[in-house]
Amino acid sequence: MEKYFKHKLKGRSPIVIVGYVIFGIFAVTAMAILFGYIIMSLWNWLMPELFDLPVISYWQAVGLFILAKFLFGFGSSGGGGSKGKKSNCKDEAYGENQMKNRDFSKWAHYDKFWEEKGEKAYTDFVEELEKSRHKNEDNNNTESK
Repeated sequence: MEKYFKHKLKGRSPIVIVGYVIFGIFAVTAMAILFGYIIMSLWNWLMPELFDLPVISYWQAVGLFILAKFLFGFGSSGGGGSKGKKSNCKDEAYGENQMKNRDFSKWAHYDKFWEEKGEKAYTDFVEELEKSRHKNEDNNNTESK
């Protein structure tokens, strides 16, 4: 965990770190106020007229938002069933990391390759696939007889 923080902080001064923390607290507070207001407005606009439900206050809307988060999960930041999904997808995560670390300097010649050999090579590849598919189908048909 210590290495993680060293990597993330990368020698930043304590003032910058405190600034990040204060900004984070401010952003979370602003989002909570915004979500509460939006939920209250939508509820009071739709629910009383559609379902004959009572009008709610701001704090009731915030409580409804928190209740919904507990019931339906907290999105991709954790909660719900996302932990199980992450642990089962180790191969996919490895593939993503492998793609991030690839050297793409070799791709500089891709356009020239495609113009000269690519389309022909692709057509040959598709023909080979078709032949092997037909061969497998013929083998399956003779075995079933």
